[in-house]
Amino acid sequence: MKIVLQRVKEASVTVNNTTVAEIKQGLLILVGIEPEDSDEDIAWLSTKIYKLRIFNDEAGVMNKSIKDIDGDIIVVSQFTLHASTKKGNRPSYLKAAKPDIALPLYHNFVAQIEKIMGKKIQTGIFGATMNVALINDGPVTIIIDSKNKE
Repeated sequence: MKIVLQRVKEASVTVNNTTVAEIKQGLLILVGIEPEDSDEDIAWLSTKIYKLRIFNDEAGVMNKSIKDIDGDIIVVSQFTLHASTKKGNRPSYLKAAKPDIALPLYHNFVAQIEKIMGKKIQTGIFGATMNVALINDGPVTIIIDSKNKE
């Protein structure tokens, strides 16, 4: 699994002119799923997200996690994170999992984050054309790949 994690002051997802998710301070997480991804990837990423200290403390140092600030989360499916641009000018998405594999993993990812956070998180609509709006706080944007645990 590959994620793009963005620290936000606010974020929202709109589908067909209807807001389906909206948060204030927290994280907007774009998630791309590969066919080889598993519950192990989900567990590792969920824990990493929960413990990652990227929110400022009273001294202005990134020393607090999403749990420390009691922030909110929006998760949005994003198959294009697995785009290959090696050949030509049109990206290939062959590395991205097909919906029959990706959808259950996406739901498991959301459920795992909810379990760790102890509260409901918001999501986009899997497979829909979405308008994602955000005010990136910092800006802080971090890319994490469960296949490259650094």
